[in-house]
Amino acid sequence: GSDDIIAGNVSKYIVLPAGYCGQPKKGHLIFDACFESGNLGRVDQVSEFEYDLFIRPDTCNPRFRVWFNFTVENVKESQ
Repeated sequence: GSDDIIAGNVSKYIVLPAGYCGQPKKGHLIFDACFESGNLGRVDQVSEFEYDLFIRPDTCNPRFRVWFNFTVENVKESQ
């Protein structure tokens, strides 16, 4: 669930539609936070254009999530 401890960063995580098999197409988003100061821990797709993003706690103070830093690739026009 959403209360699970998130330990690592998302690394080139490709979000594919439920039941989809095959290579990612334009619009299948690729999330990445595997770089210094990246802190995206998990991505859940809610619907075609809605995602729940879970940010890892700050390194030196686990009570806070002060910033968010990640990239999104492979977007299509009007997405």
